[in-house]
Amino acid sequence: MLPYSSDIQKILAIAGDVIASLNNKTLDVLIITKPPDIEYARHLARVVSKLSPLIGNMIEFSIVSILNRQDWTGYNGLWDRQDPGFPDTIFNWGKAVKPGIEVKTWFPLATEVTARFKDSQSHFQHNQTNLAIVAWLPEYLIYGKPKIIGVFIDSAISFAFARDTHYHNPPDYLVFEPEDTSYRTSNLQQTNVNGYKFQGTEEELEKAEKDILAWGDNPKQYSYSSDYQKRVRELAGTYNYRPDTNFAKIDRIEHIGLEAFKSRIQQMSLFGFTIDDWAKTHLSSDDGLTKVLTSG
Repeated sequence: MLPYSSDIQKILAIAGDVIASLNNKTLDVLIITKPPDIEYARHLARVVSKLSPLIGNMIEFSIVSILNRQDWTGYNGLWDRQDPGFPDTIFNWGKAVKPGIEVKTWFPLATEVTARFKDSQSHFQHNQTNLAIVAWLPEYLIYGKPKIIGVFIDSAISFAFARDTHYHNPPDYLVFEPEDTSYRTSNLQQTNVNGYKFQGTEEELEKAEKDILAWGDNPKQYSYSSDYQKRVRELAGTYNYRPDTNFAKIDRIEHIGLEAFKSRIQQMSLFGFTIDDWAKTHLSSDDGLTKVLTSG
């Protein structure tokens, strides 16, 4: 254990409290003008989700600025944004292992949390990184300033563990660790795991099932150890697999805490209906849009 492990957790806890305190706050990063009529409101309701990547990036940038308003003199450091890079922001404090926070924004009217999380469990051995899922909407659903309506924070290792446990099911589905690239410069190092789906025949799948019995106890239990990964690669070299382009979408990894957070946000009531109802029905109806227009 690192001699300063407790300080890492204290820094992450303070930063988490700061981010969580943004719940129900609007951010002055951009404003969407109120539609002048119902026709424009219909158009805006169809396209407002396309602003999500832009506003999400602005929210992530704004969070770094807000974190640095906190007094960090006791730890002799400040938060720096990494763009591109993982995690989004790290605490530079002169030590080898830096606390970090990866911010993923979610626009609930698009229903799915579209972000992916592909970093290997092996990169979080010091539990130095947290993930913050920040749910936001315009103040009046389709117009106004971005408003944060919920924040969920958990360790990056918990997301990586949930992902690998959910997907890895040899021989039908394999999760691969990245090659060892520690000898490369930091911008060329590989940190992402990838998923591969079996593409052979039923007979080949049955044979592969027998092959993995030789792996010992719990052969289907995921491990990033070099010995286990060697067996996974040998299996992939023997049978036909294809890359899974949907791999690592965090909406699908069945992280218990995230699932509870998603359900709470979707059932949140705004302007007379739940967010889930707005997404599925009312935002596409003139009655619903009229309600929104008269609310602001």
